[in-house]
Amino acid sequence: MLIETLHGEVDVRAKALAERHRERLVCRRGCFGCCVDEITVFEVEAARIRDAAATLLAEGTPHPVGQCAFLGSEGECRIYEVRPYVCRTQGLPLRWIDDEAEAEYRDICPLNDESDPIETLAAEECWTLGEFEERLAELQGDGRRVALRDLFSVEAETARTQSQREE
Repeated sequence: MLIETLHGEVDVRAKALAERHRERLVCRRGCFGCCVDEITVFEVEAARIRDAAATLLAEGTPHPVGQCAFLGSEGECRIYEVRPYVCRTQGLPLRWIDDEAEAEYRDICPLNDESDPIETLAAEECWTLGEFEERLAELQGDGRRVALRDLFSVEAETARTQSQREE
């Protein structure tokens, strides 16, 4: 599956960056400050989550509104193995180029900001946004995105409808 290959490539690069920045990164199991409701994913990633987490989506309960629906009771990710691209790079120093403004921007989780200022890092020491987002869009064929929380409501409704038909 192409999405699995892409996620594997992301993991290799993200792991190398995380190792480079291990002194500054506080991201660990149970750290979920970045896990918010507003996260959307490409439909191709949503499909991977639907396949791998069908039971959770049909029978499970989403985490309360305000944080990612896929958080467990102890702040763990219940879909960690199939988490989307955006979650695989959270916490890393991020950089992106705004071609129109001819500017470079950088950001990092405030919890991981206790080291060298990210503005002083070499470009290769940051996760540069663009390449993988473009590849995701190519895999999908359009830019349609899905809110992670919506995966629960759609799957639960589908399961209820299926159950009613069987009765």
